Amino acid sequence: MDFTNLLRTLLVAMTPIGELRLAIPFAIWTLGMPWYQALPISLVGNILPVLVIVPGLDIASRLLTHLPGPGSQLLNWRIRGVQRTYAQRFLKYGPLLLVALVAIPLPFTGAWTGSLAAWVFRVPYRVAVPLIALGVVIAGVLVTLLVEAGVHIWLVLEES
Repeated sequence: MDFTNLLRTLLVAMTPIGELRLAIPFAIWTLGMPWYQALPISLVGNILPVLVIVPGLDIASRLLTHLPGPGSQLLNWRIRGVQRTYAQRFLKYGPLLLVALVAIPLPFTGAWTGSLAAWVFRVPYRVAVPLIALGVVIAGVLVTLLVEAGVHIWLVLEES
């Protein structure tokens, strides 16, 4: 087990764009890491930022709203717009929507987006973090299965 590769995978999983959707394929395809190492390291790397982002967004927004100028007005306007657009869905599906938002491995979904949604809809920290973590685990399993299937298909095609 190469510590440098573990650290690289962890850091890739922490990024807002890549998250584990990039970290798992990177670890398996590029670094040659087995899935049973890539998955847990990617899960940890993807969940770590959530522990800072969820409370951090709340603190930053409180600071911004107390500052004079257009920043706080713009922030409040944007939050109200998102809440108006998605409030019915969030009320209807509640926690399942947050888990699904994180679990579906598509662009602009994931732990960072789930953290932002939890903040916008004022989901308490103690509720938001486990729901986001559950979504991360589901996404991690899905991405790992897809990557491993791709590896096996690639090997079969390479042999023929």
